[in-house]
Amino acid sequence: MKIACFHLMPYRDLEPDFEQKHKSAWFTLPFEGVADRQKVSQYYNWTLDELEHAAKLGFDGVCTNEHHQNAYGFMVNPNMMGSVLARATRGTRTAIIQMGETAVFLNPPIRVAEEYAMLDSISEGRMVAGFPVGLGGDFSYSYGMAPIEQRARYNEAHDLIVKAWKSHEPFAWNGKYYQLPMVNIWPKPSQQPHPPIWVPGNASPSTWDFVIKHDYSYCFLTYFGAKGAQHMVNGYWEKVAAAGRDLNPYRLTFLVPVGISETDEQAEADFGAATEYFYHKLLHLPEQLMLPPGHMNYQSLQHVFTKRPFPPFEELKRHRFKDFNEQDFVVCGSAKTVTERLTHIVKTLRVGHLLLLPQFGSLSHQRTMENIERIAKNVLPQLRPIWDNEGWEDRWWPHAAQPLRQVAAA
Repeated sequence: MKIACFHLMPYRDLEPDFEQKHKSAWFTLPFEGVADRQKVSQYYNWTLDELEHAAKLGFDGVCTNEHHQNAYGFMVNPNMMGSVLARATRGTRTAIIQMGETAVFLNPPIRVAEEYAMLDSISEGRMVAGFPVGLGGDFSYSYGMAPIEQRARYNEAHDLIVKAWKSHEPFAWNGKYYQLPMVNIWPKPSQQPHPPIWVPGNASPSTWDFVIKHDYSYCFLTYFGAKGAQHMVNGYWEKVAAAGRDLNPYRLTFLVPVGISETDEQAEADFGAATEYFYHKLLHLPEQLMLPPGHMNYQSLQHVFTKRPFPPFEELKRHRFKDFNEQDFVVCGSAKTVTERLTHIVKTLRVGHLLLLPQFGSLSHQRTMENIERIAKNVLPQLRPIWDNEGWEDRWWPHAAQPLRQVAAA
């Protein structure tokens, strides 16, 4: 098992009546009158402190992400964050997981090829290259592009980036969406032919098909619980088997918000307010802004409406901490309870890479640092051996970041 520390970097101090005053925390929310510039500076530095703390305490990787025009998470350039983390962790085996920079948001997308190659060089070969398709709202509302083009642009951008990494000579690219007379990136990635590629998603069979075709690791990023994810993950594994791929657990990455208290009873006092803040305020998002028409193809749209991978956001506002915790939307409790529940999730869903979210909602910096310490001390050692006796090779993890015990075993 590999366990990484993931961070959304949300705005942690929205007003108590925020969701009554504003229609959404996404896209339409004005910065002025809602946010405080000094707090924003503080959040960026707290986030880096928290991720560095996780690396020092033994998490296998630290993970950044990209979102735009919202209070939910405004790490708008994950590579800026990742470069700081790569330098701060130099000389360690900590993976720098860029979940990542969205290729279709940059024109031309070889900017992603160049920046990832630069970051892989700074990290001395410890980087994981995330290839998100990107949220439909970001693509359409933040960047003003036609949602029906998003998937096709993504596929072409992927092919261009991978060819730029692998090619030994300059080449011209004359695609449908991108035309470049000369592609000749400097530098090339430290890892050859390129860093391992992870593709995040949450509901689209089209993404499953893409991941399986290219033999990448699929990252199921959901905030709606392992129980609700079961039928979705089963669908992914069925497609893996149907394609003749092995059932290597490292093909799947899964995300869980986690909070550890001294006792199960204390968990609500420690994490209840932050959990409700996350689901009631940060996911205050009209569904029409989440899924603009044309963003999903027919196969994926049919899947969403029939399988219901996430509940209506308005329904979440009726839930309280106990509901979220009991349904595994978050996993909070004593170290023993959290370890048992995470072990069950990992084995049930067949997870090889686990992304833990120790800061969520309004959780304070101090509480987050304490939470990271408790996870590192009490949970990581118990989870790591889960797949050891099955002998699977993790082909989707940078060699320079492989834990020493696995390098020695190899």
